[in-house]
Amino acid sequence: MNVIRKSRFDAILLLISLLAAVLYGYGIWNDHYVNTYYTTAVGSMLQSFHNFFFASLDSAGSVTVDKPPVTFWIQTLFAWVFGLHGWSVILPQALGGVGSVLLVYALVKPSFGRAAARLAALVMAVTPVAAAVSRTNNIDAMLVFTLLLAAWFLFKGARTGKAGSLIAAFALIGVGFNEKMLQAYMVLPAFYLFYLLAVKLKWKKKLGVLAASTAVLLAVSLSWAVIVDSIPADKRPYMGSSGTNSVLNLAFGYNGVSRLTGDRSTGGGGGMPGGGSGMFRGGQAGGGMPSWNGGEMPGMNGAPGQGIGNGEDGRGMRGQMPSGDDGSGRQFGGQGFGEGRGGAPGGSGGGMFNTGTAGPLRLFQSALSGQASWMLPFVLFGCIGIFASLRRRNFIQQHKEALFWLAWLVPVMGFFSIAGFFHQYYLIMMAPPVAALAGAGWQRLWTYYSERATWLSWLLPVAVLATAAFGWYIVHPYDATIGAGWSITILAAGIVAALLLIVLRVIRSAGRPFTRTAAVLGLLVLLIGPTYWAFTPITYGGNSMTPAAGPEGGGMGGRGFGGRESTSGVNESLLTYLKEHNTGEKYLFAAMDYSTAGPYIIDEGENVVILNGFNASDVPYTTDTLKEMVASGKVKYFLVSSGGMGGGRGGNSEITSWITENGTEVPASEWQGNGGGMGASGTLYEVTVQ
Repeated sequence: MNVIRKSRFDAILLLISLLAAVLYGYGIWNDHYVNTYYTTAVGSMLQSFHNFFFASLDSAGSVTVDKPPVTFWIQTLFAWVFGLHGWSVILPQALGGVGSVLLVYALVKPSFGRAAARLAALVMAVTPVAAAVSRTNNIDAMLVFTLLLAAWFLFKGARTGKAGSLIAAFALIGVGFNEKMLQAYMVLPAFYLFYLLAVKLKWKKKLGVLAASTAVLLAVSLSWAVIVDSIPADKRPYMGSSGTNSVLNLAFGYNGVSRLTGDRSTGGGGGMPGGGSGMFRGGQAGGGMPSWNGGEMPGMNGAPGQGIGNGEDGRGMRGQMPSGDDGSGRQFGGQGFGEGRGGAPGGSGGGMFNTGTAGPLRLFQSALSGQASWMLPFVLFGCIGIFASLRRRNFIQQHKEALFWLAWLVPVMGFFSIAGFFHQYYLIMMAPPVAALAGAGWQRLWTYYSERATWLSWLLPVAVLATAAFGWYIVHPYDATIGAGWSITILAAGIVAALLLIVLRVIRSAGRPFTRTAAVLGLLVLLIGPTYWAFTPITYGGNSMTPAAGPEGGGMGGRGFGGRESTSGVNESLLTYLKEHNTGEKYLFAAMDYSTAGPYIIDEGENVVILNGFNASDVPYTTDTLKEMVASGKVKYFLVSSGGMGGGRGGNSEITSWITENGTEVPASEWQGNGGGMGASGTLYEVTVQ
């Protein structure tokens, strides 16, 4: 027994890690294409180093995805080892999610103790949005893991004073920048503040190390961007969604300031009137239901559609749409689409991506509160407890670390409270500081409670009661969907736990072990709601394009826009025809968008050209460059989709016109077969030029 006690093995942490592994990994083998936009890129990156380095969306290196490459490099390596499957591109994020749980434990334990670290790890594991996004090939779970690893090096450097650890911390933020650009910089205020407060070096050396760390941060952050932008445009892919074919513009524009302002234009042509991204073509902003590449929107003509697009922005829309009927008897528009959360009782609007109404209470609105806000009331009371002991001569490590987590949390909350354009799963950025402050706050509240220190001893039962009431507020609107038992249980359990703590505090006669158990249970009952929400991607089905937790976040919301998969797969008849009639061309065919080309790249490993990026402003080809490609014998078949969803939204009309004018239509009877859906739709042209 003594050996076990002295060892660093923590059986409780192992159980928490196993819970996280189930939440993040169970059933991922059922998701074939995941986020098709990103999986298509991984398939293309497997085909050549050129595509790998640039994170090219297609085999020809025509256009990149709209994010930097580091996460996709990792996914490609996993796909190279295990084969390209849905689960193999999800696995890095699932492992990163479990790693984040372990890192939260490691960061909290030294200053706040093992009990606080366990509780913090548990809160991190069951944060609903963390569970939802870690089950997909979206970037955010890997980004959070990278930033937590950076925090671990920062804390280590603060304890040891070693410059190498401190520089490594800022270098890792630079790696995070190459995962999701400016989103990684949201933690910089926390890192700089903690560095200045906690690193024990003489000021001259401290400033020198800080300057070196900042230089490394910028060098790592901009390394890939500078290399890519310095390469001639005709030697590399077009930078997807950048508008100007520049990585720096992509970083600071579309993936930067535009997220705050809500201006989804990219600085290039093809945008939507009023600053949109070119998502809709043929409709007017603010007008009636727009046309979709000249055709009707899917799911509007009798049956729910499978979703619109797969990329990050506009891929899987749940939110405000023009009013109308989807043909199945359900009304859409106003405060949600289909059966989305926006229409839940007591819900608020949410815009196109169901992110609520901007304002100081946005994170407490129904659209967002269920993702990462459950424990915010407890965090508030916990911070009161932590800083109640703060004195000028009593500024201890606990205070410094709590300030670090607050300096991470507050700017993130502030950004999402006012930002014009983001997705629900971005809120995973809140999960680490909320988890750490919940565990650390519990430790301080328990200390006051057990010592019966004046009014501070009452903070623990009050925090439990307030947080339970907030959990009821989140769940109650879903009573008609999941049953009233959940909201009643959450509120009743919180009331019972709070009353038990109050009684034990008043009678002052309970033994310490029992009292401590009651205090732990007081926090655990608050996790009933978020744990149930974290399981919903498993129980209701997930949405890999725009993941979100909650009864509507996956299976229910997925029946509207943004279903689990929005491509019908490979048309075997088309594939057979193209292979039989290939006369040495490098590329099997060219498609207008990634959702048409993706299955052929992912499932068959074929070389396919994609003529458009995600946004209509992407212009990887002109008629001259396309003519040159055909003349050089690289491609001769073009599949023009009349209603193709996804990249380019139907694309450059000049390109389409050139194909139809210079190509010969192949009779559908020769290649379409009996297949249906997007894999068989459109018109196939054979194009030859002199």
